[in-house]
Amino acid sequence: MEVKGVVSGLCSNTTPASIQTSRKPFSTITPPCPSTVSVVKPRKQVSYRADPSTPQRSSNRKKIRESRNIAVEAGGVDSGQDFGSGVQRKRLAVFVSGGGSNFRSIHEASIAGSILGDIVVLVTNKRGCGGAEFAREKGIPVIPFPKTKDEPDGVPPTDLVATLREFEVDFVLLAGYLKLIPVELIRAYPKSIINIHPSLLPAFGGKGYYGMKVHKAVIASGARFSGPTIHFVDEHYDTGRILAQRVVPVLPEDTAEELAARVLREEHSLYVEVVAALCEDRIMWRQDGVPLICSKENLNEYR
Repeated sequence: MEVKGVVSGLCSNTTPASIQTSRKPFSTITPPCPSTVSVVKPRKQVSYRADPSTPQRSSNRKKIRESRNIAVEAGGVDSGQDFGSGVQRKRLAVFVSGGGSNFRSIHEASIAGSILGDIVVLVTNKRGCGGAEFAREKGIPVIPFPKTKDEPDGVPPTDLVATLREFEVDFVLLAGYLKLIPVELIRAYPKSIINIHPSLLPAFGGKGYYGMKVHKAVIASGARFSGPTIHFVDEHYDTGRILAQRVVPVLPEDTAEELAARVLREEHSLYVEVVAALCEDRIMWRQDGVPLICSKENLNEYR
């Protein structure tokens, strides 16, 4: 089996700094916050074909696999233990379809040390999109998915899962990825895939609600508030368990573009906060299946 992808470069590895946040407790919840359940993922060997459009860097790279046809090198991100916190650095895969502004925010936070994790691979259904170009600039491997008429080199779902296993991915982050996630990936990464949506779900979500269409629908409805939602991913569009939301006002004279800009600013900060909590094992699940984020300062407080 051969999986085609663009493989090169090195993600920076820096010592993470603490994020100071204030959270209000849920008065009905008293037990201490346990860590998220770790899922041990077996490694499966996969070979890659280097994309000639990717800059080849001779330094700071590590050979990860040599197939019968070609020796391939990829970013040698060290996602080992962070000795300051005692928590293992996580390895992240990001999925994008467009410019990837949330992907960039998460990458920058990782480099700055705000997130205890490293983006080790990017998956996209549009190899020429801005997010994929940014990944190549930063030496992050790019994998096309799914296989379509416009993307004939896209990999099938089983090969995608094998590829993420090979990169030892802990969590999958959807950041403006417009394709439905295959059930094979959801089963391989239970409670480990999150998505960000530009409305307060469950309102204005589902198939066909994306990008500017969401903001136009919000304004047309007369809703007074909107904002981003981060949720776990299931087999359907925007129906997974809600993990975090942030409210922004809808002003009387707002255009869709103005509302979109206001929501996007909150998306960037909220996604970084949630990914930081995810990487620090600060997600707990209530008995009724609702996920909560434990406060960094007090694990008995939630948001």
